[in-house]
Amino acid sequence: MLDQNIAREVLAEAVHTGGDFAEIFMEDRINHNLSLRSGELEQVNSQRLHGAGVRVFNGTKAIYVYTNDTSREGLLRCAEQAAAAIRSGKGTSPVGFSSWSAARPEEIRRMPTDVKAAAKAEKLRAADAAARQYSPEIKQVICDYSDSVQDVLIANTEGVFVTDQRVYSRLRVSAVASNGSENQSGSDSPGASMGFELFDERVDPERSARIAADTAVTMLHAPACPAGVMPVCIDNGFGGVIFHEACGHALEATSVAFGTSVFSGKLGQQIASPLVTAVDDGTIMNEWGSLHVDDEGMPTTKLVLIKNGILTNYMIDKLGGRRMNMAPTGSGRRQSYAFAPTSRMRNTYIAAGNDDNDEMIATMGDGLYAKKMGGGSVNPATGEFNFAVNEGYLVKDGKIVHPVRGASLIGRGNEILMRVDRVGRNMTMAQGMCGSISGSIPTNVGEPMIRVTSITVGGGK
Repeated sequence: MLDQNIAREVLAEAVHTGGDFAEIFMEDRINHNLSLRSGELEQVNSQRLHGAGVRVFNGTKAIYVYTNDTSREGLLRCAEQAAAAIRSGKGTSPVGFSSWSAARPEEIRRMPTDVKAAAKAEKLRAADAAARQYSPEIKQVICDYSDSVQDVLIANTEGVFVTDQRVYSRLRVSAVASNGSENQSGSDSPGASMGFELFDERVDPERSARIAADTAVTMLHAPACPAGVMPVCIDNGFGGVIFHEACGHALEATSVAFGTSVFSGKLGQQIASPLVTAVDDGTIMNEWGSLHVDDEGMPTTKLVLIKNGILTNYMIDKLGGRRMNMAPTGSGRRQSYAFAPTSRMRNTYIAAGNDDNDEMIATMGDGLYAKKMGGGSVNPATGEFNFAVNEGYLVKDGKIVHPVRGASLIGRGNEILMRVDRVGRNMTMAQGMCGSISGSIPTNVGEPMIRVTSITVGGGK
């Protein structure tokens, strides 16, 4: 993608006015998207994204300039503009490159760029038919398919010169159930860092469609959830979004380095129940949030954030590490070359425990079983969150009695972690897109079923 001699020239230009570090991030990406609505193929899109960015540090000051002109002249202009913002004397000298490729082509068995659009559309049609067949109350089905093949190159003045290829594929199914006067929806969105073999090995479009349709129909017939403070069992998979949003962002250097996180300065302290161990792992083969190297050219890691309730690590990018005087953890990520990287999550989950799911519910008394979580909002500085429950069930005397809709969970992340009194054995993960200052990136969330002794539950109408 880039000749090493040109890379050296660009990096030298970037630091010549006083920078003590410089980096080039270059990418070439091909995206495919197909959308089927109401049984009709509505969109078939292909997109190519190509460009590069040059970043310069002087201490904890950072300048980032990007361009879609990746010629020698275009990159030198980028470097010149970045250098112009730093005027502190003579800069550092780039060291010799240690060149390597992080790509693992054996992990991808059916490159999506080699698969015809017609074969991708077949998966959407299968999902559409399965959702409609589930119930006559299903009135609308929307199915989307997307894949991405991203080639990246990262070079810096510390001698990094690494290339990688990232491949993603994903299916999204949304079903709407209606009784004529009101509507309810359900969805399922499985994906992985895989090629089209995703549909041979992990994802059944018809099963995803039935999951989406079942949620929609179930919630259509559910009464409103009562409000109050009560115990809540949060199921596995996307239930992990609670930890991701309410706690995970507050463990990123993006907020910790500035002291704006509720967890700043708490390494070695108990911040969760002793039953809680939480991990951010970028190394799991083929998972949605996995990377061979991060977007700063550092091999990714398995990072234990909380061990038996004790805060053990933060997620740290290179600039955040300078601000915190701590080493980076392979957590630097960005949406594309148009964004400077910052600390971000990868595959973040609460580790499996030893409790039985049925026992959790049987001994909870009166409360809520949150089978499927939705989106919400969080303030990382305080840990305050508000999350929708997409599919919930009322529990009376330890027995699930009926579904309820309109539920939401309200609280503070640090308080909720301390109230976890049961952690199940079956940890699963689910896929999402996470937004922050370095853009939107693929991340996994996960957990086994957990029980929280008390959460404020907002009710429906």
